[in-house]
Amino acid sequence: MKEKNFYTLGIETSCDETAAAILRGDRELLSNIVYSQAEIHKKYGGVVPEVASRDHLRKIQFVINEALTEAGVHLPELDLIGVTQGPGLVGCLLVGLSTAKGISFGLEKPLIGVNHLEGHLFAHYIESGLEAPPPFVALIVSGGHTSLVHVREWGHYEVIGETRDDAAGEAFDKVGKLIGLGYPAGIEVDRLSKQGNRSAIAFPRPMLDEPGFDFSFAGLKTAILYHMREHPETSQADLAASFQEAVVDVLVEKTLRAADDLKIGRIVVVGGVAANSRLRERFQSSDSGVGVDVHFPSLNLCTDNAAMIAAVAHFHYASNPAHVLNGLQDLSPSSSLRL
Repeated sequence: MKEKNFYTLGIETSCDETAAAILRGDRELLSNIVYSQAEIHKKYGGVVPEVASRDHLRKIQFVINEALTEAGVHLPELDLIGVTQGPGLVGCLLVGLSTAKGISFGLEKPLIGVNHLEGHLFAHYIESGLEAPPPFVALIVSGGHTSLVHVREWGHYEVIGETRDDAAGEAFDKVGKLIGLGYPAGIEVDRLSKQGNRSAIAFPRPMLDEPGFDFSFAGLKTAILYHMREHPETSQADLAASFQEAVVDVLVEKTLRAADDLKIGRIVVVGGVAANSRLRERFQSSDSGVGVDVHFPSLNLCTDNAAMIAAVAHFHYASNPAHVLNGLQDLSPSSSLRL
């Protein structure tokens, strides 16, 4: 493999972002195109799977073409295709997989199915992997996932904690909707929180004092609903700020505790909620003060994107070319694929 001129196409369609990226070698990102469906789903107050699948189908070829054009790479120059296999919405995954299979078959180039969660870890690999290699504790926190992972080395992971119900990002969206914010509500909660009092309401910190590293956020959503019924005069800003602080407290404390328990001095925070300004502020204020350094990807690599998918595909292909499936028919979507 001539690393310098090795081009990988990444394709991501697990939920409501249609994304394609071109990676040269293992970390040189030539393009990273993301088309968000947020405006389409706003009127429904959340992602509608059938609508998302159909929009992926309409947009995917244009997004891939834009990624190739921006990278200055022609389709026949591709050496490898990586595509999200799961977890995600089955219909959405099918669009990406079918497109990737067609390109792979037509070009006679290898294809690798990628775990979306490993993709989030590789957002760190692209930007800071050389300066901050494993071992580290990773907090994967997004709309669909909240997990703590012991990354022993690239490709070798142990999930040490995960949510028992709602993911943190899901809780942000549901609470945002409860207090009257638009979709996607997570961003609006973050924005509105800056105008509120974080100590206004003493919402519970679910599972914070329990042993282990699991999470639970469904009860917090219920607590906010009851508070709104009993205290309708409470401002949106105070609700948002107090809720956000409760979630951030749990995420930060549990992650720091995991790092201390494993005697690991590095934490990596990835996923859509890693873009939350308060979460970044709290982790970075903990940085070095407790003997641990904390790393976040750039904002454009926190949310779903195809650069991270391309990076995972390249890593596994370079590590073991036999990892590539011989039969394209063997690659099927997995909505609940685990890390």
